[in-house]
Amino acid sequence: MQNYTAGLSLSFNTPANSKSFMPMVSPEVWHMQQQHMLYMYEQMAIALNSHFSTSNMSSKQTYKVCWCFRRRFKLCEVEPPADIKELFSRYSENDMMTAENLQRFMAEVQGDDKVTKEEAEAAVDATIKELKHLPIFYRRVLNLDAFFRYLSSDSNHPLPFPPKVMHDMEAPLAHYFIYTGHNSYLTGNQISSDCSVVPIIESLKRGVRVIELDMWPNSTKDDIDIVHGGTFTAPVKLNKCLEAIKTHAFVASEYPVILTLEDHLTPDLQAKVAKMVTKTFGDVLYYSESETMIDFPSPESLKKRIVVSTKPPKEYLDNAKSMKENDESSMKIKTSSDEDVWGVELSDTLEKPMPIDEDHKDEEFQYEEEIVKQNMEPEYKQLIAIQAKKLKGGVKDWLHNDPTAAKRISLRETRLEKAIENHATDVIRFTQRNLLRVFPKGSRVDSSNYNPLKGWTHGAQMVAFNMQTHGRSLWLMQGMFRANGGCGYVKKPDFFLKDDPDDKIFDPKNTLPVKKTLKVKVYMGDGWHLDFKRTHFDIYSPPDFYVKVGIAGVQADSVMKKTKIIQDDWKPKWEEEFEFPLTVPELALLRVEVHEYDMTEKDDFGGQTCLPVFELRSGIRAVPLHDQKGDKYKSVKLLMQFDFV
Repeated sequence: MQNYTAGLSLSFNTPANSKSFMPMVSPEVWHMQQQHMLYMYEQMAIALNSHFSTSNMSSKQTYKVCWCFRRRFKLCEVEPPADIKELFSRYSENDMMTAENLQRFMAEVQGDDKVTKEEAEAAVDATIKELKHLPIFYRRVLNLDAFFRYLSSDSNHPLPFPPKVMHDMEAPLAHYFIYTGHNSYLTGNQISSDCSVVPIIESLKRGVRVIELDMWPNSTKDDIDIVHGGTFTAPVKLNKCLEAIKTHAFVASEYPVILTLEDHLTPDLQAKVAKMVTKTFGDVLYYSESETMIDFPSPESLKKRIVVSTKPPKEYLDNAKSMKENDESSMKIKTSSDEDVWGVELSDTLEKPMPIDEDHKDEEFQYEEEIVKQNMEPEYKQLIAIQAKKLKGGVKDWLHNDPTAAKRISLRETRLEKAIENHATDVIRFTQRNLLRVFPKGSRVDSSNYNPLKGWTHGAQMVAFNMQTHGRSLWLMQGMFRANGGCGYVKKPDFFLKDDPDDKIFDPKNTLPVKKTLKVKVYMGDGWHLDFKRTHFDIYSPPDFYVKVGIAGVQADSVMKKTKIIQDDWKPKWEEEFEFPLTVPELALLRVEVHEYDMTEKDDFGGQTCLPVFELRSGIRAVPLHDQKGDKYKSVKLLMQFDFV
């Protein structure tokens, strides 16, 4: 089939002496006839261009079953769902939708009540341009196919588009969830993978705002390596990491990068670190005006700044003991091929408390502050803008709130589990002024991750993740930080910051009334035939897609549901509706996964996304899907509708 993608243009050659061409009718009648003729040609142009611009697939696909038998499947063009046809009929005139009609549709159906006529005209123009319909005579109108194309376009995004910072950024750092990495230099597992600047750069490009480096003396004790101490990971030099951070810190976001340092250095090497950091970052480096702060500064005040956070300098301890302990506790490391691409289903990690991992102590228990004070280098100490404090005593002591000094503490995920069993409100109260960092337990040698909602639902700002390991947990992390324009800082809900006289602190375990219900309708999907090979999902037939859609949030709100399976169709239509009652919509994330059903093996991965419900735009939206890493597919998307009741 010939592909007419260049578009159709119409023009008329009228004699120079137009009077000789004037028919024997009144000028008013002649003018009306000309307008009607132009209208009919415009209809034909739009229809032809809409047809030819979508004819980039062959009309049939053939799958070889055996040497003598082939299966042939017809590829039909996608028809707009019935709901969209009805909406077009309601908001169009004479089968044409003007910019004014589209503006009314955007306000009444899509909830975009602030959209201007100029913005609606721009949307019409962009859709017409995409269809390559550029005749000399045309009006700003859409027919049904063009309206359908507009609804499926990237500009009709489920989140505010184009992305922009929408939250108040003037509050203290403790009032935000912060996109946080763990052992940011590792390329793979925690025991034997290489250390490199590549994962640091990739994290910063994705908007991660907290980078962690473990500093150890090199083999000759005269320089600093970044390496996971006591393991077989291959080191990378500190200066390379610092240069990578300087170059890429503000590529994705202009809000501050917090550099957390795990220090295992001698005083002379600490002094060397101070010189390297100061020289590399220069004026970008933030210095605190005093050793203690009642409240942390705001993200707005720290724009384009790099902030160092670590414990005060400590005495260097030889790592031989650490190496010996790791040798004795060595275990099999899963490779990525051993792990299902979906990861553990999150409902399991929400409902079952994880065992306390007492054999792997938190770093803060390893050193004494008295020794620290005797050995601290003043230049190094001056770098520390956010001090990380050593844990002492029990849970109540960890969470002591000093009104004169805000601080940061770190808890392994299992210690957080222990803390929230009986002290959930104490944890939340602590995070109103102080920073709580949560990091993976030591037995996650495969660099797997935990459910981030464990930390978020208790106010933890820095939920530290292994960004190199993909799966459901990381998809939630990426989904949360799609909020607020992807800047890496998301304002915590106000209820986390309230401390009523009656001690009524938010507790995620409490049974709460439903605040609102999210209604989700999954219409259809498209784009797989453009982004995947014909036999990617099934060598004998087109794919059999179904969608899983649900909520990750507090336990009462968390659920997953799924559509029926549509067999042998690259452009499946489900047209199914689901309802999700939400008790805490401020912490809810919408999970969407597409699976390709396989009768004999595991279902194939067809795409995923995760969206913050608190920024979800109502109406019919084109939802782009992402691969396992979180990278957006070029073409694959779902057409869905969202309504809050």
